[in-house]
Amino acid sequence: MAKKKDSEKQNANENANKNGEESNFNDPDGFVDDITDEELLDDVLANKPKETDGFESVIIVDGVPEVGPDRFEKLKNVISKIFTKFGTVVSSYYPKDENGNTKGYIFIEYNNAVSARDAVTAVNHVKLDKNYTFLVNLFTDYDKYTTIPENWEPPVPQLYVEKPNLQEYLLEPDAYDQYLVFDSDWHVQIWLNSSPHPTLLEDRERWTESFVRWSPLGTYLATVHKLGVVLWGGPKFVRIMRFVQPNVQFIDFSPCEQYLTTFSPEPDAADKKKLVIFDIRTGMEKRSFIIDGAPVWPIFRWSKDDKYFAKIGPNILSVYETPSFGLLDKKSIQVSGIKDFMWSPSDNVLAYWVAEDKDVPARVVLLEIPSRQEIRANNLFNVADCKIHWQKNGDYLCVKVDRYAKSKKEKGEVKYSGMHYNFEIFHMREKNIPVDIIEIKESIHAFAWEPVGSKFAVVHGESSNIKVAFYDIKSAEKLSLIKLLEKKVCSHLFWSPTGQYIVLAECREVGALEFIDTNDFSTMASGEHYKATNVEWDPTGRFVVSSVSAWNHKMDTGFWMWSFQGKVLKRNNSNTFCEFKWRPRPLTLLSESKLKDIKKSLKKKYTVQFEQKDRIRLTKASKDVVEKRQKQMKNFKEYRDKRIEDWKKQKQERLQLRSYVDTDELNSDSKNYDEEIVEFIIKEETTVID
Repeated sequence: MAKKKDSEKQNANENANKNGEESNFNDPDGFVDDITDEELLDDVLANKPKETDGFESVIIVDGVPEVGPDRFEKLKNVISKIFTKFGTVVSSYYPKDENGNTKGYIFIEYNNAVSARDAVTAVNHVKLDKNYTFLVNLFTDYDKYTTIPENWEPPVPQLYVEKPNLQEYLLEPDAYDQYLVFDSDWHVQIWLNSSPHPTLLEDRERWTESFVRWSPLGTYLATVHKLGVVLWGGPKFVRIMRFVQPNVQFIDFSPCEQYLTTFSPEPDAADKKKLVIFDIRTGMEKRSFIIDGAPVWPIFRWSKDDKYFAKIGPNILSVYETPSFGLLDKKSIQVSGIKDFMWSPSDNVLAYWVAEDKDVPARVVLLEIPSRQEIRANNLFNVADCKIHWQKNGDYLCVKVDRYAKSKKEKGEVKYSGMHYNFEIFHMREKNIPVDIIEIKESIHAFAWEPVGSKFAVVHGESSNIKVAFYDIKSAEKLSLIKLLEKKVCSHLFWSPTGQYIVLAECREVGALEFIDTNDFSTMASGEHYKATNVEWDPTGRFVVSSVSAWNHKMDTGFWMWSFQGKVLKRNNSNTFCEFKWRPRPLTLLSESKLKDIKKSLKKKYTVQFEQKDRIRLTKASKDVVEKRQKQMKNFKEYRDKRIEDWKKQKQERLQLRSYVDTDELNSDSKNYDEEIVEFIIKEETTVID
């Protein structure tokens, strides 16, 4: 039966309305609707669930050995050990034939899609042995591979987009370092510490909404915003990666810059995530944690190679491994009374200390990871507190032990009296790890290892007589006091990154600085930066910066730059200055023997070249000053000639105003001006370098 036309239906409804009748929208008898659901509900059907939905975390592993029931458990253990490294396995299915033999492929389901993709990337085409090679794919890709069209067209080549060189700053020919200056109005500047004047590399308003941080190797600059963290890098500081987590309060990089940890005190209400670990290269979230209570940052501490990270809890030490981000051996280490721990900066070794418990003494333990073997333990008595200090090369470990003579409880708090202090020095590179002990009965204010070498310094004593003691420790000799400096104004110690030189600083009120060469313990220079709150060496050990932050003081804020010998080079004062940070450098690739050879031949081979370059820079600076002054003089003469021409044109007007008396040539104002001649002596040298 033919359909009734829309125009006829509309006319019928209009006639019905005119007659006062209700419109009839029912289809006539025998009406056939030939409009399909796809035409009516195209947008709805586009979101129709598919059979593969929800399988993003499932992978198919082919190339698995075909074994019988007698070897099935062994195969299952091997497969489990390989694939649990990438995340939590929810289930696994091994198809079998009628005889109970496996068919050579399996299905594995993870608890999230990220782990599944990591497993595909890492295990695909990996050999189990000489006869079996894994072929791993996502379950959701199965249709793509089984329904290949007959008229297959190769993918269109994508245009290559060159990525910025993240290590470009290391190619600076004169090894000038970069530094950032952060102001209270969220203004960030990046400078090159060039000679004779620094060069501005980047200047951005509101680059951050909270704070900025360099990564440990200096590859990235991190800025923190309301919605997350952004990493910048390359010559122009372009955006490299963005990590979404609202209201981030703290961030922390792993030592090798593979992972970024972020913490927000206000977790997302949907998933209650407070602490998240991201993969820096891909930007993917690797794992998240819910942190209870007020945390002590950093919550997680990383091993030197990014393979492990750990945290302490009530009577437990939890060590996690990467890239699976699961607990090492699937369980935490039970350590009753654990208080603190630190990773070795050179080995996968943990040092932790345990508090006393009634008749059980306190302990300092060195734990090797991943074997969990205790390689050294030391019992301690009458311990109030401990502080762990690793030497930068990991050759030595110092544990500062606060001991007491008596203790008593008052209102639920333990109070100690008769305090004295021990320094337990562990020789990590010697057999059985021997321990040297130093006892100091005066109050300890600061401790610092020499970064390169075998010395360390201790600030101790009463406020009327502050002492700085220097000790030297060598494998073939006993620990010895090599120098004691008395009556010093000092609260902090700052060693040069290259060793030998140290700054004794008072960072509480006076801001006194004393530059010392520890080869002969001579004072190279003394100075004062009033109210200085921080002192920082540049990565090469050539410059020192002292600063007064607006976060701590309202007056005299800014930073001063000193040479390593204690000479003030620049003073930069600003009412909005907050933070100064040198850009870090990665460790040198040169061997120790090569570094020694360079130091020996420094004066013969390199000093002359450096002096010639310095003279060229000074000559260029002198020329720049001359050119600037010449340009200013030229502009002044042009302006003066123009004004004189205007003055001559206005002569008739002046004569009319002055009754035609010419006053232009009168010398009545000769006493109101002075003539001064300024001479500028320029020394210009031409240096030819063969």
